Amino acid sequence: MDQIMQLSAGQLKEDKPVITIGSTVRVHVKIREGERERIQIFEGTVIAKNNSGIAETFTVRRLSYGVGVERVFPVHSPNVAAVETIRKGRIRRAKLYYLRDRVGKATKIKEKI
Repeated sequence: MDQIMQLSAGQLKEDKPVITIGSTVRVHVKIREGERERIQIFEGTVIAKNNSGIAETFTVRRLSYGVGVERVFPVHSPNVAAVETIRKGRIRRAKLYYLRDRVGKATKIKEKI
């Protein structure tokens, strides 16, 4: 296990973004199309965080044309260029999976002041 930890230590990001559940974030993702590379922004609410170390991930949910879209992003991935926190939510749960069943204004999360 020590060799695996040593290999993964070199891949960890130095400036890990602070991501909290319930916050609205804007994730800058590098998209590769052929030989071109561009940055695409995915904005939504963080509904879950999983694992730790090199395998740490967070799930972001947003509505796109009335359809719920969820994406799981690895925190230490080189394809995640930046994570901006737009607003912090005031929540009482570790996972916000109940938002999947909600529609419209029921999906709003109160802002932490």
